[in-house]
Amino acid sequence: MPEPFSRRLFLAAGVAAAEAAQAQDSPQRAPVVQQPYPQSNLPAATNPIRIVTDRDIDPNEVALLKAAAPNVEVFVCSNQDEYLDRVRDAEVIIGEPHEDILRRAPKLKWVQVSGAGMEWMDQALRNSPVVVTNCARTFAPGITETGMGLLLCLTRGISTYYMPQFYKHQLRPIGTPRSPDHIELAGKTMAIVGMGGIGSTMARRAHYGFDMRIIATDAKPLPRPEYVAELRTPAWFPEMIQQADVVVSAAPLTALTERMFNEAAFRSMKPEAFYIALSRGKLFDDMALVRALREKWIRGAGLDVFPIEPPPPDHPIYDLPNVVMTPHTSGWSPDRETRLIALYAENIRRYSVGEPLVNVVDKQRGY
Repeated sequence: MPEPFSRRLFLAAGVAAAEAAQAQDSPQRAPVVQQPYPQSNLPAATNPIRIVTDRDIDPNEVALLKAAAPNVEVFVCSNQDEYLDRVRDAEVIIGEPHEDILRRAPKLKWVQVSGAGMEWMDQALRNSPVVVTNCARTFAPGITETGMGLLLCLTRGISTYYMPQFYKHQLRPIGTPRSPDHIELAGKTMAIVGMGGIGSTMARRAHYGFDMRIIATDAKPLPRPEYVAELRTPAWFPEMIQQADVVVSAAPLTALTERMFNEAAFRSMKPEAFYIALSRGKLFDDMALVRALREKWIRGAGLDVFPIEPPPPDHPIYDLPNVVMTPHTSGWSPDRETRLIALYAENIRRYSVGEPLVNVVDKQRGY
């Protein structure tokens, strides 16, 4: 029998969110004027609650979803024909439905997206009355562990100097104890673009775990956490990255953020700075990054995402010694799946009684 759903498990996964909500007065912080977070505003559900998905959810996980509220029906569709048939009676969809699915689902009230990014959302869903929730923060633990791992590979010379030697059955030290071939993070400044789940978790870990100074931007009106020295609106971005030793892109992909890391941005960074890409690959111009790394505008880059995934075999990114990459797998782990199902279950419970849902997406902003 599957373990019963535990709200404690779900709430434990949101510790970073709770810490981020600790407001601290900051005389340096620029005012953030935005609309409030969207609310679900759905009445209590009628029974039965019919949930349809084409995602890979196993029977034990289905049992946890059914246990979240009375009279829940979950249909895991094994093929497209079954999915198209089932959505006709769906009140809830777990997945990423496009316009053709919306037309077939007249009873649909709520979409629980199975990922965090919303760039796939088409105009039909954006303009519909259907409430959309995503999985923001669910993947942040693994992603930020990978982010710090990529950074340490670069700062400690592991990927640049020592792994290439290791593959040749060689190992000799590079530089001297005094040379800047090995860099410590303590006291360095990390600039984070986007203080959502990834950005806020990265900030907390870099500050408390590595004694780094954190500065950041975000488009939403967030209180400044105690582990962030300065938090401002996106207008501060050009100035912020000039003073950073590490720049982390953790923003959602929207029309305003696409290719924001372009030639001008990379040229304005410190020559000794590192760029870490964790949220969406299309936030950066890959050829501008290649040039920045070749011509030493910046010192190195750690990438879990790329504009085209995977990069084609002839892409020049593969020839650069000051790059370390993973294939958009930073959010993977068994623990991540546990948090994912816990989030679905908590939202089903809330939906069943008319409580505000977790992670409601602002469909006009796109995140």
